[in-house]
Amino acid sequence: MSVSPDRKPEVTAAETGSGKLPRHVAFIMDGNGRWATARSLPRTEGHRQGLEALRRTIRHAGKVGIEVVTIYSFSSENWSRPPAEVSFLMGLLRRFVQRDLSELHKENVRIRIIGGRDDLERGIAALLEEAEELTQHNTGLNLVVAFNYGGRSEIVRAAQCLSRRVLAGELTPEDVTEDAISGALDTAGLPDPDLIIRTSGEMRLSNFLLWQAAYSEFYFCEKHWPDFDEAAFDEALSCFGSRQRRYGGLNAKAL
Repeated sequence: MSVSPDRKPEVTAAETGSGKLPRHVAFIMDGNGRWATARSLPRTEGHRQGLEALRRTIRHAGKVGIEVVTIYSFSSENWSRPPAEVSFLMGLLRRFVQRDLSELHKENVRIRIIGGRDDLERGIAALLEEAEELTQHNTGLNLVVAFNYGGRSEIVRAAQCLSRRVLAGELTPEDVTEDAISGALDTAGLPDPDLIIRTSGEMRLSNFLLWQAAYSEFYFCEKHWPDFDEAAFDEALSCFGSRQRRYGGLNAKAL
């Protein structure tokens, strides 16, 4: 992954004095199926328990003071899974919105959806719109849900948007800077993730936040996602707090 060495992201909470807490934590919630298989349970039960782990994670993030949580809920590649599993996951999404949306709204959580929407079934698109509209004025934790999301397609859509503006004479080619590209992404206006956590022992990004992860710290957890709890979250935060972030430069201790 190639990034410009002279671009430094905006200052994060971890650099302003606390030295411990990231502003933005992103999650690749992996291992629901393996969790279920290890217990001789159907994969659907793994997804159910994964939803419970998500609820725990959101509550704990708000409790400790994290500003933004992004979850990789459903990738654009996940449509290739067996139809019955996809249908079950869509049902989980409906139940999550119907059961949890009101509570999240009361807790002042703002929900934002990232990912392609053009080809979504109308009922699913309406659920996502409902979650965003209801919580759009909330000022607490930002919960960013990556649904039908792929990092490459997001960058392509941003490039197409900027290309159209160049062709329309609104921008020159020289105006297409890193800041312009960031502003055309689904995550425009949000800080880049300080910390990306992936569960279940896998060590790859899987097409998640490719542009935004340029300077992120990574934490890979052996636990399957349904087993990810507050203690595991705190361990990841503690590990993050012990790291030195240099953004391609050197800190004073290294000189």
